[in-house]
Amino acid sequence: MNSKPKSFWRKPEGVTGLIFLAGLFVGGAFLVSAFWSALVALAASPIGIGIGLIVLSAIIYMAIDSKARNLVGYMYKSAMRWITGLFIQIDPIGILKSYVDDLKTNLRKMNKQVSMLRGQMHKLQELIINNKKQIESNLDLASKAKEKNKQSMVILKSRKAGRLKESNMRLEDLYRKMEVLYRVLSKMYENSEILLEDIKDQVEIKEQERNAIRASNSAMKSAMSVISGDPDKRAMFDAAMEAVADDVANKVGEMERFMEMSSNFMNSVDLQNGVFEEEGLKMLEKWEKEGVSLILGEEKDSLVLKANDESDVLDINSPIAQPEKQNRSSNQYDNFFD
Repeated sequence: MNSKPKSFWRKPEGVTGLIFLAGLFVGGAFLVSAFWSALVALAASPIGIGIGLIVLSAIIYMAIDSKARNLVGYMYKSAMRWITGLFIQIDPIGILKSYVDDLKTNLRKMNKQVSMLRGQMHKLQELIINNKKQIESNLDLASKAKEKNKQSMVILKSRKAGRLKESNMRLEDLYRKMEVLYRVLSKMYENSEILLEDIKDQVEIKEQERNAIRASNSAMKSAMSVISGDPDKRAMFDAAMEAVADDVANKVGEMERFMEMSSNFMNSVDLQNGVFEEEGLKMLEKWEKEGVSLILGEEKDSLVLKANDESDVLDINSPIAQPEKQNRSSNQYDNFFD
């Protein structure tokens, strides 16, 4: 497994455990203060001394004997897990099933975003081409005006051509940023399709495996394994599934953040007036400089380079690439169970 498992105290059931311990401490302190005189009298009696010795012996025994500590810890964690499961979803397979639904929804939204971005890029291309035509027309008119010694017309048309050229430089820079966005969204869509299929496969297969493990490893057998110091197969399996769920959670989170950022970027562009907000560009540039993408991996840098390579022309009319499922024999989460 390539992901370090969370400790018990960092999980939802660990939070429940801390609250439970705090409740025991507060409740114990309240009872001691409420019945202090009775407890002092009991402690002075032979029965109280006997009970105190038994409790002290039990504490010393658990402190010395690792098997006793393991058993008590196992029972406590199991109880906290059961209590937590009554209120929130902590079953990793159940969590992965919910992520399948989230991914399906996000993929539909992402496909819509790609289509909208493609439309914006078409409009921007037309705007750049029309500006180039106007630049040539104004320069041609300025040249003819110069031949006729119409200096005011020369200045007017030359300045207009200059303004259009300056505008095109900004629009071409915007188009390159849109190309980065388009390439990333398209690749993220493709990789998320693979992620969805991998999760669905893992849920189907691992649910069957878990049922087999639980059938052959009862709670009592797991407890005995813990006491003897042997690895608990049920716990190891659950830890691997939790690592898968955490990885998927991070990838779904990245997917949703990028979709939000790209949506804000597209909303900041006003193609009709040929203007755009600098803040939208800054958001995209910040993303480009951030670390490796969980969904794209090392492909992120190459996608950005391709978008800035004039020799690598993007065909925005081509459909989004679909993963070739028949050529995929491995699942990206198989090594989590090694």
